[in-house]
Amino acid sequence: MSTWIDMLREACAASSQKAVASRIGYSPATISQVLSGTYKGDMTRVQAAVEGALMQAVVECPVMGTLERHRCIEHQRSAFTPTNPMRVRLYKACRTCPNNMHKNTED
Repeated sequence: MSTWIDMLREACAASSQKAVASRIGYSPATISQVLSGTYKGDMTRVQAAVEGALMQAVVECPVMGTLERHRCIEHQRSAFTPTNPMRVRLYKACRTCPNNMHKNTED
């Protein structure tokens, strides 16, 4: 079975780093750094994004139900938007959700 980094390499070889980066929600520069082993950011987050977008990993969201892992990460990263009721619900739920990769719990 392929690891997440193998899947990332294969996806980039099949299309482009730019296309794969867009698909998983990261920049092409980040993908390049991950593949070259020089990325200094949180590899766990990149791994989760790759597993969701390329390996169909899912999580149970308390607001949206079954959700692809990379979509969960996108919601976690989204800013608070008081004009959108779904974003308000997600913001509140994400703060304490066990799926939250960065446990942003400040008010």
